[in-house]
Amino acid sequence: MLSNLKNRVRAHLINYKGWSTKRKIVVFESDDWGAIRLPDITKIEEYRKRYPYPKNPYLKYDSLASEEDLNVLFSLISDCKDNFGNHPKLTFNTVVANPDFKKIKESGFKQYYYEPFTETLKRYSHHSKSFDLWKKAIDEKLMYPQFHGREHVNVPLWLEELRNGNQELLDAFDLGTWSVPENKSSIINLQASLDWIKEQPFTYQKDFLEEGLKEFQTVFGFSSKTIIPNNYIFDPNLNTILKENGIKGVQGMKYQKLPLGNSSNGKREMIRRYVGDKNEAGLFYLVRNCVFEPSQTSDNYDDVSMCLQNIDNAFFWNKPAIIDTHRLNYIGSYDEKNRDISLNKLRILLKKILKKWHDVEFMTSNELLDIIEQENSLL
Repeated sequence: MLSNLKNRVRAHLINYKGWSTKRKIVVFESDDWGAIRLPDITKIEEYRKRYPYPKNPYLKYDSLASEEDLNVLFSLISDCKDNFGNHPKLTFNTVVANPDFKKIKESGFKQYYYEPFTETLKRYSHHSKSFDLWKKAIDEKLMYPQFHGREHVNVPLWLEELRNGNQELLDAFDLGTWSVPENKSSIINLQASLDWIKEQPFTYQKDFLEEGLKEFQTVFGFSSKTIIPNNYIFDPNLNTILKENGIKGVQGMKYQKLPLGNSSNGKREMIRRYVGDKNEAGLFYLVRNCVFEPSQTSDNYDDVSMCLQNIDNAFFWNKPAIIDTHRLNYIGSYDEKNRDISLNKLRILLKKILKKWHDVEFMTSNELLDIIEQENSLL
């Protein structure tokens, strides 16, 4: 009971400040699309032999979405509409590139090379037509991509570890991934591409953002209006680069995590954010205040009821309901049960949202940002 009370208090603290609206807006923000994580299914047995009991759900389920994964997800979304004719389209926060393992190895791990994620898809089993499904879903307004990063690995740290002979990472490299249960040689998570601890690799980070956003434009034919930094870690001195490259909003959680290198005491510092806040570079914040992560909860956790409580709290404070739901929930390549359970819960969640709030409006992150920007310009 005490735990439930604390959760309710936390929900109110997320929503009591910031931009407000009487409209019942629901946004699904889903991260990691386009990024590799687990290796291709042809190599998963060898991976499991090396890491047989991963506690991390990302190392159980997460990888590139197959054609079947996308078909069943988009089929579910297409069956639902609000009273304004909008599908509950997911914001596909997309990593636009993955490492070119062959070229990196040929350089002796001294140089980094990457390829568009659309090329990676062609090499994965049952993925060759996946991007065609992406394009079809965009046209049918079932999802809409936004920028999550050039790749989802901390390149300077990863290459350094490989050059130094980190055998665990070298073994994973040979399987086409960097993901291992635990990298004990560093306190920085390899997934956090923009984290740093000693000296900020500013040139790398600038290239990461500029090249990534340019690749996003090339792949999709339009620019991204928002970004969600990998692992929510981002240095504020990069805001100007985002602004100069067309970004207008930053997705995230209630706290923006700063790189460890910004800390004066060795502990990660964080900045509190509220939806609609505007930073010194003129970028607006979109703050997630709801959670739907079935793959990361226990069997007895009621994901649907808890998410509905989150939405109800957001609407109580006249806030948009911005739902955090990662890609791994919808991946069935290694365990179909994982995908089926999540999709069933998503189906129930959508039905209950539509039944409880007849005036609900499904939007993407960039559409919500447009409304916030427009109202802010009138002030």
